[in-house]
Amino acid sequence: MAAPAETWAAGEPLVLEDLHDGVLTLTMNRPRQFNALSEGLLAAMTGALQRAGDDDAVRVVVIAAAGRAFCAGHDLKEMRARPDRAYYRELFRACSRMMLTLAGIPKPVIARVHALATAAGCQLVAQCDLAVAAEEARFATSGIGAGLFCSTPAVAVTRNLSRKRAFEMLVTGDFIDAATALDWGLVNRVVPAGQLDGAVADLAGRIAAKSAVAIAAGKRMVYTQLEKGLEAAYDYAAEVMACNMMAEDANEGIDAFIEKRPAVWKHR
Repeated sequence: MAAPAETWAAGEPLVLEDLHDGVLTLTMNRPRQFNALSEGLLAAMTGALQRAGDDDAVRVVVIAAAGRAFCAGHDLKEMRARPDRAYYRELFRACSRMMLTLAGIPKPVIARVHALATAAGCQLVAQCDLAVAAEEARFATSGIGAGLFCSTPAVAVTRNLSRKRAFEMLVTGDFIDAATALDWGLVNRVVPAGQLDGAVADLAGRIAAKSAVAIAAGKRMVYTQLEKGLEAAYDYAAEVMACNMMAEDANEGIDAFIEKRPAVWKHR
């Protein structure tokens, strides 16, 4: 896969890409800025996610980060340098495009959260399909402390946490630790820092071993039905199931189950 063109001052790519055994790791690479989501980083991440979505060799995407933080949200220095409503509107639209791309690609996306994730960084964790955090990780929608309600992070956070817990995070800006994030539903699991890579690899590997056709259809189905009423959701889910049953992989999977043997997926 070609490396993205955007680079920071030292000539390093803003997003590092590593593909191994069907798992593509995208590492945000602005460590000195705590991986704040600059215009360049948003563009680089969106491009990398789009390429991953189109690449049949990619089965699972992992979003990681270099340095001492996972992501400190938007780059406030960059934002203050251009106090213009049209610029801010386009910046937040660019962020939304990246988040929607993440949700829209037919590959599961796992956040590997080793440390701090604040504001839009917390949004990124919430928007990922899955998240694994180190015990040291902390999370906050902290914009309120700077007089800025985390409106775009609220979209993802309120879709993961209960309404009252999400609103508490949004109006206080208080940090929660990894154990609380697990209890509140922001992350899937929490492990000691030394076990983080192994836990992410285990989860990614178990997903990558499944039918790519079923995973792609399933991810699309989950997000689509969430926006529907109950009856419409069941109607839609039934149609997806019927289509899924016609796929070669479903035939192979059912035959393998009946014959008590491992499935050999047609579409890897």
